[in-house]
Amino acid sequence: MNPNNLLAMAKQVIDIEAQACQALSARLDHQFITACELMLKCDGRVIVIGMGKSGHIGGKIAATLASTGTPAFFVHPGEASHGDLGMITRRDVVLALSNSGETAEMLAILPVIKRLGTPLVALTGRPQSTLAKAAEAHLDVSVEREACPLNLAPTASTTAALVMGDALAVALLDARAFQPEDFALSHPGGTLGRRLLLRVQDVMHTGDRIPRVMHNQTIKQALIVISSGGLGMTTIVDEQQKLLGLFTDGDLRRILDQEEYDLNQPIERVMIRNPRTCTADKLAAEALAIMERDKINGLIVTDNQSHVIGALNMHDLLRAGVA
Repeated sequence: MNPNNLLAMAKQVIDIEAQACQALSARLDHQFITACELMLKCDGRVIVIGMGKSGHIGGKIAATLASTGTPAFFVHPGEASHGDLGMITRRDVVLALSNSGETAEMLAILPVIKRLGTPLVALTGRPQSTLAKAAEAHLDVSVEREACPLNLAPTASTTAALVMGDALAVALLDARAFQPEDFALSHPGGTLGRRLLLRVQDVMHTGDRIPRVMHNQTIKQALIVISSGGLGMTTIVDEQQKLLGLFTDGDLRRILDQEEYDLNQPIERVMIRNPRTCTADKLAAEALAIMERDKINGLIVTDNQSHVIGALNMHDLLRAGVA
């Protein structure tokens, strides 16, 4: 094993595949536009089919389409001949991947697709192949050579097909004006989903868990509330539970730094007036942005009449996976 040879071969593979992908751009023409139009007009699903390595690539393309606003799923062409063709309807669009364009399992189901009248988009490396000629739109994903030194194993060809599939998915995403919020709906379990779907009301402390003291109570009484609340702060409210101010453990430290201090004075004398607040319907990510911008660790949640209805701090957002 020669380390230099290993590195040289790896670089060669990357160069060959990069060149194969770059060559795709010059081949994009009206066929790509037709393929996109067929998928945009489709009121069913994009059915992706492919055998072997093309099938693996097809599975990924189907997943990318589905998560970016184009409903899609993968059907194995071998299984299609034994009943799974029932998954394909005339309302769908078939996206078929075959480097040769002559894959037997693909050609076996081609007559049924045609009889259904289901539009066919083909990704092949041979524009004159049977599959390419049968398609309403053919996307040429041919490569000069495979990255495999034997020029046999599907490498550059599968990468080119994958890139073309991504080009389709992203072009369709843009045409549909697909937004981050739409993406989050299909990824609710991921970080992006949490950032875009989770709202302040989902993570804030409510009811008895909101630290609060009356404006005429003392600093000493406020300290007891702060200690028991675990949020490092307390709200100061009036008789109608409207927010008057905020007092934090940081404010306490500043008071204790003074040569003379009186913990028995009313909290309203030392509270922060007009503290930063947010509403319960705000995205949790927006609350995080406020905290980071203002360099604060907590937020008070109020309704449109300034009543205190919740509280949260940075730790709540961390636990929720937003921060």
